[in-house]
Amino acid sequence: MKWKQIPLGPLQTNCYIVYDENQSCLIVDPGDNPKKLATVIKQLELKPEAIVLTHAHFDHIGAVDRIRDKYGIKVYIHENEKDWLPDPALNGSRHFMLNEPIKARAADYLIKDEGVMSIGSFKFEVYETPGHSPGSISIYFPEGEFVLAGDALFNGSIGRTDLPGGNHNQLIRSIHDKLLVLPEQTEVLPGHGPTTTIGLEMDSNPFLNGF
Repeated sequence: MKWKQIPLGPLQTNCYIVYDENQSCLIVDPGDNPKKLATVIKQLELKPEAIVLTHAHFDHIGAVDRIRDKYGIKVYIHENEKDWLPDPALNGSRHFMLNEPIKARAADYLIKDEGVMSIGSFKFEVYETPGHSPGSISIYFPEGEFVLAGDALFNGSIGRTDLPGGNHNQLIRSIHDKLLVLPEQTEVLPGHGPTTTIGLEMDSNPFLNGF
């Protein structure tokens, strides 16, 4: 199992392509720049299977429709944010964007439960990690020893909780109960910035002192 990090858009939101030996891939958080993303997919000679969203803030969804239509694939999101994709007030673009608000069509599948999930040839574990947003999820690949943490946990920081639906105490619980229990060597692939590991964040993240 391999992955590729691709920062996209004005906020340099990390999109990830997770791919296997059969050249199938999942696209996680296609936030913007669909042409750039498609170029990388072509260079790696990959076949997209689906789009999975860690959450539905505008900077993570800007290229969803163009990518889903280009490859004819489905979109997965947690049910707590099922209404966010087409609603600029919920996804935040109405408040942050200077130009046209960002909208996408509703997701094709709603993630309703934690646990093992399969899409095509991919099997992974889904953890509900709300706090940054109510439907935030983290996606763990035990075989690859990495977790896509969205905007829950960053290298030396945590997600902001001052946006609608955010809750600081809930985010800290999510990180403590769902992420810090993973093996310390697990690589954390965040929604912004460089990667890190669970062990490193346990030792040095100033927001997680005491854990």
